[in-house]
Amino acid sequence: MTRTVSTASPPTPVAKRDRTPGRRSRRLRPDGSSWRQHPLRRLTPWLFLLAPLALLVTFTYVPVGNMLYYSFTDWDGVSPERNFIGADNYTEVFTRPEMFRVFAVSLYYLAASVVQIVIALYFATVLSFDLRFRNLFKGILFFPYLINGVAIGFVFLYFFQDGGTLDSVLSWFGVENDHAWLGSPESANTSLAGVSVWRFTGLNFVLFLGAIQSIPGELYEAAQLDGASRWEQFKHIIAPSIRPVLSLSVILAISGSLSVFEIPYIMTDGATGTSTFVIQTVKFAFQFNKTGLASACAVVLLAIILLITWIQRRLVPDEKVDLV
Repeated sequence: MTRTVSTASPPTPVAKRDRTPGRRSRRLRPDGSSWRQHPLRRLTPWLFLLAPLALLVTFTYVPVGNMLYYSFTDWDGVSPERNFIGADNYTEVFTRPEMFRVFAVSLYYLAASVVQIVIALYFATVLSFDLRFRNLFKGILFFPYLINGVAIGFVFLYFFQDGGTLDSVLSWFGVENDHAWLGSPESANTSLAGVSVWRFTGLNFVLFLGAIQSIPGELYEAAQLDGASRWEQFKHIIAPSIRPVLSLSVILAISGSLSVFEIPYIMTDGATGTSTFVIQTVKFAFQFNKTGLASACAVVLLAIILLITWIQRRLVPDEKVDLV
């Protein structure tokens, strides 16, 4: 049998593709340059940021700039004429003692903020462990924060009125009370601060719960193997890890107590010694038509909040927490 010998040339070897990890083939443009060096490549992140930056400037920085400008004028909020009067509005703010006397009311809300943080931290710690119906309790705690502040004001206005819900509940337990809950400054401010506790505890609870759930589970397992109790786990694991979130909650508590508005405005309109700095500012602008003076009050309040926040950040700086 005759064997046929093939005279065809051997196939040309195909170049192997570079499979080195971490290397990618660069797409070259016709001129030989890489796409990474193209000017549009550098503009791409700014194109994505264009819309949010435009909204931020339009609805934040431009109004703040206008507020600064109005604070140096005698504008009444209606007339097109805005006469420049220099620092007269700021002089009036700092020379009227009743303007800063209302900050004493903020102490009630500051104390209420401490109660909020304590309650929220307790429930966030308890509900971070495996318990029955914990999702139900999470929803119950966070639900008040979802309700509109105006609706909350009207609900608790009927709750605290004479012969209202609170008096009816107390009568079930044999407590006869003819005290007007919103009739005196001490009682009214305490009642309003209690409403703020009910409303804003859910916000702090969610912040603490998210921080606690981000802690690695291996730390709890190691602590349990070492025989650590729940209190020791909180003291040595949970508390150090949520320190940045706790600092944020304190900043929000201080700024919120200084700028309280919705609840006292809806429930008492600032009467019986419940007026706050923001309520006075709103009355200057819309009741007495002194928008320039109200703008100066707003600038002063903003400066106070920024100063307190800066002092707090200097006294308690954020430290990187590394528990693993």
